[in-house]
Amino acid sequence: MEMKKGFSSQRFGVVLLLLLVVLASREDAVSRAEARVCESQSHGFHHMCMSDHNCALVCRDEGFSGGHCQGLRKRCFCTKLC
Repeated sequence: MEMKKGFSSQRFGVVLLLLLVVLASREDAVSRAEARVCESQSHGFHHMCMSDHNCALVCRDEGFSGGHCQGLRKRCFCTKLC
């Protein structure tokens, strides 16, 4: 009997640990989903935007966290969390 009690308490500990991990990951996903992304057209990118990477580099120089090409006119839009 003593062995069964140890096994069930060990199993309970593992289940509790897994539950905590799942709850912690859900809370992180919820907080990321609440963050909003603001966009602004780049003032330093003057030609047609053909590369998201180049756009993002110019946007970082302008103080944003990144950027991407967008729209029919292929303009560079800078992004940051707001």
